[in-house]
Amino acid sequence: MPNETNFKKSSKHRVSGRRGRDGEFTHPRMSETESILPDAMRSKLWKLFSQIEGEFEGIYAENLNLQEKVETLTERLESLQSGKTPTSDATTPSIDPSESSTKPSVKSKASNQFTQLIMKPKQKGGTNKKVISFKGTGGSGCQIVRQFRGHRDGVWEVSVSKGEVPYLGTASADRTARLWCLDTGVCLLQYQGHKGSVNSIRFHAKEPLVLTGSGDHTAHIWKSTVTLNPVQQNESMQKSCPSSGDDLDGSDKDELDGDNENTICLKSAQCQLEGHTSVIISADWMAGGEQLITASWDRTANLYDVETTAIVHTLTGHDQELTHCCTHPSQKMAVTSSTDTTFRLWDFRDPNIHSVNVFQGHSDSVTSAAFTSNDKVVSGSDDRTVKVWDLKNMRTPIAMIRTDSPVNRLAVSPTNNVIAIPHDNRHVRLYDMNGVRLGRLPKSNRQGHHRMVCGTAWADEGAQCNLFSCGFDRQVFGWHVGFQPT
Repeated sequence: MPNETNFKKSSKHRVSGRRGRDGEFTHPRMSETESILPDAMRSKLWKLFSQIEGEFEGIYAENLNLQEKVETLTERLESLQSGKTPTSDATTPSIDPSESSTKPSVKSKASNQFTQLIMKPKQKGGTNKKVISFKGTGGSGCQIVRQFRGHRDGVWEVSVSKGEVPYLGTASADRTARLWCLDTGVCLLQYQGHKGSVNSIRFHAKEPLVLTGSGDHTAHIWKSTVTLNPVQQNESMQKSCPSSGDDLDGSDKDELDGDNENTICLKSAQCQLEGHTSVIISADWMAGGEQLITASWDRTANLYDVETTAIVHTLTGHDQELTHCCTHPSQKMAVTSSTDTTFRLWDFRDPNIHSVNVFQGHSDSVTSAAFTSNDKVVSGSDDRTVKVWDLKNMRTPIAMIRTDSPVNRLAVSPTNNVIAIPHDNRHVRLYDMNGVRLGRLPKSNRQGHHRMVCGTAWADEGAQCNLFSCGFDRQVFGWHVGFQPT
């Protein structure tokens, strides 16, 4: 039977269970209590649930395709209203009247979107302000540059290291974390030290250290042995990672082109941080790298001293499970978000006092909150909104973005302050700090994610890939997003 660490509890899991390696449908509560149902009846029951799930997924995918068509037409209408000629696209979808008539809910939603579009006033930048505009939603403006394949389960978080040779880090429900070469998409290192789903990964700002949080109730600090450039590494690595291809069916084996025989396989951590009584959902380094913070389902966050691995503070106050934590890039401050519909700002600049401010602007689970480079906080929620807050006036948000799907772990560009918002409906949308939509990443049946997008991360603006996304479909994409000053 699976145990708790086999599952990554996400605030967005609409399905109460998941498929195991054998393809059968299993339920988390089956591991918590003994069922009084006979084995045959229980097996038949879960098979029926599996069939229901399959039917629902088909209907859901059909609705998503219709929604994409509506969004494309909405963008074309927006271009016409702004006086611009819409770009021709051979792949622009058209809505079949007979098809749309059988989907009244989608048709009604499309009507509402068009009404909101017509009624929404245009926001214009001042002549003395530098405005970053998005160069379209396709072509050279935004495109997939690289795909990082190799994970055998959903990927929850993606992160980019600092330094002369940056690397991509991914955390997955397959119990591993991976480091990738940005230029080639090759997996350079696979960390296998956790016993549960790896839910978070962050790089130390100065040292070659990686922090991961897991469903096994622990956070690990491990040393990245990736110090050479990719060419030298492939020539010098002696240690290879054993293949686990037997766990996959034939279709999945073909997709794992990120694996290579020279991938470093690391199985032990430099140190292990304990103290939580439930899953660690997120972890991050504090400014300076001498401390770190973890967020857990046990409703607490812990502040650790890196050198001694001792808990400096246990941060209490959230009424329900935590969903995310993020630290300020230069100050000793952190934000934690929770399913209790709030997120909290913790200030550790005075070592004797850790003050806290509570933000109560959402009506559903707050899935993530992140600092910006100009001392603001951006929060995303299952209530389908993203809000921008000023640390100097935290009573009300200074901007609000309404979306059509729950929001996952968003990211804010440190150079342009552009917000990348990943959604349950497979889209990633881009907005500025004023709530103006700049565009969305291209999405089609052949490109992009085909299940919910779990997280995003920005890299340097001049890099070939300057935005990364990961999803429940095991996929990790590197995008090039083009910006220009106007």
